[in-house]
Amino acid sequence: MLTSEDVIEAVRLKPESPANVRELMDRLELPPAKRVFLRRLLEKLVKAGELIKVRTNRYGLPNRTPYVTGRIEINPRGFGFVVPDKAESKFTSDVFVASENLNTAMHGDRVVVCIERYREEGRAEGHIVRVIERSLGSFIGRYETNDLKTAYVVPFDRRFLMNIDIPSGESKEAKPGDMVAIRFTRWPTLKRGPLGKVVEVFGDIDAPGVDSKLIISKHGLPSSHSSEAISEAKGFGTYVENKDTLDRKDFRMLLTVTIDGETARDFDDAITLAILPNGNFSLGVHIADVARYVSEGGALDISAYERGTSVYFPDQAIHMFPEVLATGLCSLKPKVDRLVQSCLMEIDFKGEVKTYEFHDGVINSDARMTYTEVNAILVDKDKDNRDKYVELVPLFERMEALFNVLNDRRNKRGSIDFDLPKAKLLIDKEGRVEAIVASERNLAHRIIEEFMLIANETAARHLNNAGISTLYRVHEEPDPIKVSEFEDFVSSLGFSLGRNLDNLKPKNFQSLMRLLKGKPEERSVAFLMLRTMQQARYDPVCLGHFGLATDTYTHFTSPIRRYPDLVVHRALRKSRSGVLNDTNDNSFARDLPVIAKHTSEMERRAEVAEREIVQWKKVRFMADKVGNEFTGYVVGVTGFGLFIELVEHYVEGLVHIASITDDYYRYFERQQVLKGENNGKAYKLGDFVKVQLVRVDQENRRLELALVDILQRINIKQRRKTVSNKSVSSKKSKQRRATKRSRRRS
Repeated sequence: MLTSEDVIEAVRLKPESPANVRELMDRLELPPAKRVFLRRLLEKLVKAGELIKVRTNRYGLPNRTPYVTGRIEINPRGFGFVVPDKAESKFTSDVFVASENLNTAMHGDRVVVCIERYREEGRAEGHIVRVIERSLGSFIGRYETNDLKTAYVVPFDRRFLMNIDIPSGESKEAKPGDMVAIRFTRWPTLKRGPLGKVVEVFGDIDAPGVDSKLIISKHGLPSSHSSEAISEAKGFGTYVENKDTLDRKDFRMLLTVTIDGETARDFDDAITLAILPNGNFSLGVHIADVARYVSEGGALDISAYERGTSVYFPDQAIHMFPEVLATGLCSLKPKVDRLVQSCLMEIDFKGEVKTYEFHDGVINSDARMTYTEVNAILVDKDKDNRDKYVELVPLFERMEALFNVLNDRRNKRGSIDFDLPKAKLLIDKEGRVEAIVASERNLAHRIIEEFMLIANETAARHLNNAGISTLYRVHEEPDPIKVSEFEDFVSSLGFSLGRNLDNLKPKNFQSLMRLLKGKPEERSVAFLMLRTMQQARYDPVCLGHFGLATDTYTHFTSPIRRYPDLVVHRALRKSRSGVLNDTNDNSFARDLPVIAKHTSEMERRAEVAEREIVQWKKVRFMADKVGNEFTGYVVGVTGFGLFIELVEHYVEGLVHIASITDDYYRYFERQQVLKGENNGKAYKLGDFVKVQLVRVDQENRRLELALVDILQRINIKQRRKTVSNKSVSSKKSKQRRATKRSRRRS
């Protein structure tokens, strides 16, 4: 049977130039009947980034050609960057593409870029050769008409640089100013702009619920499940039958709890914990057995894979599975039987996992607890809660003891913990923000997080040691150039990552964060450190997790809301059931690179959508506060101004350089400083400043701020100028009156 490896090897054996289909047919000795199959396999390899398709329909290896495939990210100012599908040794950053070299590419398209030149520090520049895959089949924006009654749509996302014309009869009764979704009927060419038709009218942008609908449509988030998927989910019923528990490890006699947020509806992890006769801990992490219900290739599986992850907005959740499963049969609700995959670990007082077992199990949770309740029991020693849950208090105290052991072990190996408060939006019934408050991790959050981390590590180590194909959660070492730039900045603050930047460990970053704890610069440096790090992703190869300072890590604990966890559960079940053999494991392994890439992209999509809706709601919350003054601190410094996060509302806004008018300011990138040429005044990350909200730009979802001390100085100058003008005017008036009197006398 012809495999991907066979095709890649055939391309590799033609080093002088890329190969066409006929040449590959000859080299692989394929009959004419296999031509269509070969073409499909080639396109699959191109999509996965394993091969490059160039002009004249030839195929080559990425590292042998000047071509790179990747996604284009357009800047609103017109230029773009291609993010390569695969890491490139030829250069260390994304490929810069000037506006005149974008060809017809639009933001988010997968493209082939031809490298034209290499600049300093491994930076590359190129031009777009062709578009492989368009990013959107639909698109959102504001419907408008011009004086000639010609209709067009202005993109909602400023990274799309051109309006889309709407032919007559394709507007679906949209009115000027309405927000709409369109479907492209003609993509742009070098000579003609794009055309589209309106497929949905959302209405006024400020109407309740429109913001969420726009973000869902903009990012192509599937908001409903297919009838086949819903029917399949309903077919499992609403409760676990006795026959479902046969041949499973019975954990129903163990004291079991779930601990989640107050508003959580899907409970996918439960905890059991006991002390063994030898003094070690016996920790059980029991995870909803979604794989029991979702078979590979079924309607539920296809639907979940398409989404890749659940998406959580402040006022709603878009579940990866239909709610009948996500919040029903697979949710570990109290006092009912539920099927689980369980990781049982014996952990000593150094935090080391001495032994472990994985089981298909059944549990019956004793209580659904919240983080607030458990924190009140352990930290506040709240009498009411301790009395209410008197039978569970010893369990929670054991949890705290084990948490301290595990957390201490993780800290000693250098795991980086960005423990910074996040904004929590309090939403009313219409989806509007009533208040923005700090959402900090309490002890209960940290306990559950620690238990999930050790279970994930154990699952990863088990599968890796057994040589079983699966997906890993990987976080590679940071880019050396970004590390060098980060070191230049922290050095200007009097700190350092260490002497040898070429051999940095997670502990170097951890130590820096500890030194900054409680200092004004802490939050800003943490944000900059995060930008220095690589993005975590999924990969079939166990590459380790730099941030967690571990060689093996995967995602095992949330199959209700993450597709990679479902893949891991299937791998674990295959290893336990003994059905794994070379043939089906090789088939499974061949699919994993595509699954890893897709699920990583879907995770990014969800993160961007979640971040965007939160930012939009924050901006709308601030709309009636124009003119108010706030305290904030500098979280970003650029050549065009200062990004300020307001202390009171956890909202970020921009002080544009044009509004800082008391001097000419220069931007020093490595130090992240704006400095006045004459007055020597400097603005840097972490500085506390007082600002005034001067404008809310709802269309672009931005807050425009001004520095209060600059405004005050401007006002003083204006008052002085006014007084001076009045004085001059008064003096001139007196002179005129004196001249008139003199003329009368004469």
